[in-house]
Amino acid sequence: MRHRKIFAGAKLRTLREQHNLTQGQLAVRLEVSTSYINQIENNQRPLTASLMLGLAEKFNLDLGDLMSDKSDRILADLREALADPVFGETVPGLLEIKSITANYPAFAHALLRLYGAYRKTSERLSGFDAAITSSASQGMPSAYEEVRDFFHYSDNYIDPLDRAGETLAQELDGPGHDYRQKTNRLDRLSDYLERTHDASIKYEQPSRPDMLRAFDRASRILYLNAHLDPASWFFQIASQLALMEQTTQIANIIEAANFKTDEARQICRIGLANYFAGALLLPYGAFARAAEKQNYDLEELARQFGASLEQVAHRLSTMQRPGQRGVPFFFARIDAAGTITKRHSATPLQFARFGGACPLWNVHRAFEAHGAIIRQLAQTPDNNRYLCLAWSSEKRLGGFNSPTRRYAYALGCEISHAAKLVYAFDLNLDNEAKFDPIGVSCRTCERRNCLQRSLPPIAAAIAITPNERAIVPYKIV
Repeated sequence: MRHRKIFAGAKLRTLREQHNLTQGQLAVRLEVSTSYINQIENNQRPLTASLMLGLAEKFNLDLGDLMSDKSDRILADLREALADPVFGETVPGLLEIKSITANYPAFAHALLRLYGAYRKTSERLSGFDAAITSSASQGMPSAYEEVRDFFHYSDNYIDPLDRAGETLAQELDGPGHDYRQKTNRLDRLSDYLERTHDASIKYEQPSRPDMLRAFDRASRILYLNAHLDPASWFFQIASQLALMEQTTQIANIIEAANFKTDEARQICRIGLANYFAGALLLPYGAFARAAEKQNYDLEELARQFGASLEQVAHRLSTMQRPGQRGVPFFFARIDAAGTITKRHSATPLQFARFGGACPLWNVHRAFEAHGAIIRQLAQTPDNNRYLCLAWSSEKRLGGFNSPTRRYAYALGCEISHAAKLVYAFDLNLDNEAKFDPIGVSCRTCERRNCLQRSLPPIAAAIAITPNERAIVPYKIV
């Protein structure tokens, strides 16, 4: 098996600057030459095993962090942004973009933020937004985009809250708890809330049909929507508990994130509280062991932990604890209009940040499957191959006349990990003909013979023959 070379110039440079060391001083500590350090920082040479061990020992680093490479997701985001026609013929080549993401990731992030601001301003102009000049924040990324990017570039793993949730789960359930035994975790969590915070819980039909929970500080009553299922009740109690017990930790994380607006800070606070809730519902160690034992069977894991399929799938995408990393998954939630409303990828597959997703991806067929999990073997233009799972759900807070929310979900991993999943046991992973060609979005996809193409790729010229008409009315040349 070929081992992937690890180029970590930007990481090494950042580490050196954090410790106020020159290249020469770092070379002395690692017992190598200054020129060798210089070559590594400029990505002219990869990290060797001995150097990684030296860095881990002398700077107390996790080898998994050194070996992890986030440049793929930055590269995908940057390529998508640079595919916009606004850049015209000035778009740098792939090798130049790779060099930027590998050597200057901060610059790449800044460019993505600038492009996001441009997109937002353009959308406001096209919608004749009269308030376009009324606020200095109009050219800034939206608060939701800021928070989305925070979780995206944090690997969707927040260590302090993850460990805090796991610790509380062990306190409530007992060390070594067997989650296959059907004990009432909801009652234990409710008792803990009352015992520790003098707060009681009432299950009621709220006056607002969209209300999931509401905490009355004066009466110390946490009102929960009676139409929710037990997994959602547990999650909502745990989220409220995070806002009571993890305030300092959450505040520190938000401060370090350096958000530009108070709105983003408030949104992130809710996101972090929800993260804690997920870690309490599905504690890292126990869930990781169960996932491996159950061959990542989503329905079995949902039954074992009393969770929903969405909660299980989302949790699998967060299993990136240093030293205990699980299978790298991508996860997405898509509404009926095709808009991606949740996304994260610990794999080379990155989702479109601007515009729609590839129509050949099986998640778009999930609405037709009526809740069943469907499978797809897929290959992206970079020749990476994936096992993609998709299913749909309907959420209704009330009776027949209440509004229904419909979502499709996607979860997947690279083929190199697929043999660990029960969903691949009967599939021929070596048969190239079984893999569907998919992309990220039409304007960044280089495939020339796709019948579902809606836009030509920005990096290619097109030819139109007036006397011929094919399904796609142009040829890519």
